[in-house]
Amino acid sequence: MKSKKKIYKIGIIGCGGIGSKRSKSLGQNGMLVACADIDISRAENVAKDSKAKTFKNWQEVINLDEIDIVIISTTHDKLSDIAIESINSNKHVLIEKPSGKTSFEIKKIIDASKETDVKVRVGFNHRYHPSIIKAKEIIESGALGELMFLRARYGHGGRVGYDKEWRAKPEISGGGELIDQGSHLIDLSRMFLGDFDEVNGLAHTFYWDMPVDDNAFMLLRTNKKQVAFLHASCTEWKNLFSMEIYGRDGKLDINGLGGSYGIENLTHYRMLPEMGPPIKNNWEYKSDVSWANEINEFYEDIYLDRRPAVGLNDAFESIKIVEKIYKESGYDYIS
Repeated sequence: MKSKKKIYKIGIIGCGGIGSKRSKSLGQNGMLVACADIDISRAENVAKDSKAKTFKNWQEVINLDEIDIVIISTTHDKLSDIAIESINSNKHVLIEKPSGKTSFEIKKIIDASKETDVKVRVGFNHRYHPSIIKAKEIIESGALGELMFLRARYGHGGRVGYDKEWRAKPEISGGGELIDQGSHLIDLSRMFLGDFDEVNGLAHTFYWDMPVDDNAFMLLRTNKKQVAFLHASCTEWKNLFSMEIYGRDGKLDINGLGGSYGIENLTHYRMLPEMGPPIKNNWEYKSDVSWANEINEFYEDIYLDRRPAVGLNDAFESIKIVEKIYKESGYDYIS
């Protein structure tokens, strides 16, 4: 029987901002042993506090026999190919959202994973922010009553040269703000409300001189007519995360994600039988522990031989919504 104290040996492919965050949140059960990036200096930077090997070629990480888990945090165009080869090499995989540029790419990963016993988890780390975890706990307790709708906004203001970066190139990114921050909003909405049967929305480029969308507006409905009203934007100018979840007996208000998005807060407004001013409870979280929470759960997935709670089906359902809105908005990213 495997020891619960097993140390999982990890390779990170893609050592930009997300890969760096992953490397710092591996915890006591993870050991970084290899890093790869086309910019070798980035791999060396991520590996500097460990004895990890560094490579420019990602295949060299996958070929290492000692690797247990591959974390894939590359540009979107490389995600699916690396995931499939990792799976075929019998490595467990944590692949960052959106997992691929298209539903076709994600379906190929799903098909590959069916042929093995490896675990594949999708990096929707926002599910693991403490405010989101607490919100889910409150909802599951029944304190909000039946959920009616939610509305959420997520945005940033870009930076000088943003329209020249890889996210502005559809052949690399697969789209703009909708597939980027919008994927997180869709995933969280599915977690709280379930699958959406009706999808309406608009992706549009208002400001940035680039061929991908800089704003996306979504109106998603479940078969019970519960609604998610979502807006993702890279013309927000001041970084923002806001999600409000409404039930028949109260409301949850989540703001901030830490760092430039502000201190993470959750407020529960509990409606009284006589209505009037609600009872208010507030929680404040000053550290972003989402990355650590997520990888620790993945270690447990592997140890307990269980299906990851956030998997390829979640990525597939999310990208289908993205593709429908892009198609209706006149963007041909998937043609």
